[in-house]
Amino acid sequence: MLLQLKNHLAENFNFLKNKKILLAVSGGLDSMVLTHLFQQLDYGVALAHCNFQLRGIESFEDQKFVQNYADENKIQVFITQFDTEAFAKDYKLSTQVAARELRYNWFYELLNDNNFDYLLTAHHADDNLETFLINLSRGTGIDGLTGIPIENEQVIRPLLLFSRDEISIYAKENNISWREDSSNASDKYLRNKIRHDLIPILKEINPNFLSSFQKTQNYLQEAKVMVEDASIMIYQQVAQEVGDDIHFDLKQLIRLSNYKSYLYQWLREFGFTAWEDIYDLVEGQTGKMVYANEFRLIKNRYFLILSSINSADNLEYFINEREKDVNIPLNITFTPVDDYFITENTTIFADRDKLNFPLTLRRWQQGDVFQPLGMKGQSKKLSKFFKDEKLSILEKENTWLLCSENQIVWIVGIRQDERFKIENSTINKLKISIS
Repeated sequence: MLLQLKNHLAENFNFLKNKKILLAVSGGLDSMVLTHLFQQLDYGVALAHCNFQLRGIESFEDQKFVQNYADENKIQVFITQFDTEAFAKDYKLSTQVAARELRYNWFYELLNDNNFDYLLTAHHADDNLETFLINLSRGTGIDGLTGIPIENEQVIRPLLLFSRDEISIYAKENNISWREDSSNASDKYLRNKIRHDLIPILKEINPNFLSSFQKTQNYLQEAKVMVEDASIMIYQQVAQEVGDDIHFDLKQLIRLSNYKSYLYQWLREFGFTAWEDIYDLVEGQTGKMVYANEFRLIKNRYFLILSSINSADNLEYFINEREKDVNIPLNITFTPVDDYFITENTTIFADRDKLNFPLTLRRWQQGDVFQPLGMKGQSKKLSKFFKDEKLSILEKENTWLLCSENQIVWIVGIRQDERFKIENSTINKLKISIS
């Protein structure tokens, strides 16, 4: 096993030599074998141990075991303790998910704070099989079937090619001590039920099941690469980036026999989960939306538009009388002038004496009414005005109003209000521009 690992590292992870490496060590069989192997291969390593305080005195005995091993072998060690149950309760997570969140957040802190190059974990082939079966049982796409990645970002899993049996044999041959986690014997967790009940049956049916599974997973990983390549090529035909938004051309999209699969590939990274609702948008009415935590997908005529949800959009911004230049949320300048002339929509001229400061910049709201310049004082709802101007949903949502008290002075960049225009009697003229 030592020689196999040496060759594996030389072929796939030669960059680890002379790097600063952190090993995730629970004190169990797998992580202690990982530690022993890297000691034998003369890598400079440090250890990181998490005490999740889930097994009472056992958890503290594990911590003590790792600490003693590090002291005896003169290895740097980092140890932390978590109130895992409280964290899980506060964030409404399962215990296992909470433990994962806590340990990886802490691992990345150690990497950054102590200038480690990589974190190594002791995941092995049986872990990979268990993860595959868990994902399969819950329903998953190709990502869930390709298993635990051997490398992602700064995390490397060098033992994935070895089975649990191989690791156990190596430990016994080299008199390696480890701590046995009593929770591994319980079928409380799905992973343990699969480990104890399902996998033995599969290995009984086919003694070479693990090897066959690894071949299958390699094929799946190759298929995943092909899917990703196809997704990129089709994306270039269907999607167009417009400012910060992405517009998906529905005419192009529906020509694809499997357009749902492409939508899944493109949108999953944005946190969407309501896939049936998303697929319904394709044939849905203009204006319908599907939300993720930070993004939304809007049906707008012949497009699906992906945009971010900006919580700051509900804020109001105040402009004092003395301010000449405003930079947030827009770049607006206020300039006293003697003369005025009609220009582009980026500039208006207002009667300074009709304005009550501080002015307000805000988003439009249902029920807003103004008097469009040129309509001789007739009032019009902004919703009707936007419809007449054929503004899209996003254009409406991205519109700012410059207001004096409760009256609209300017639909910024679109139309001035009649009430604040310059007249023959105007003394103080104010030029208001956006850039």
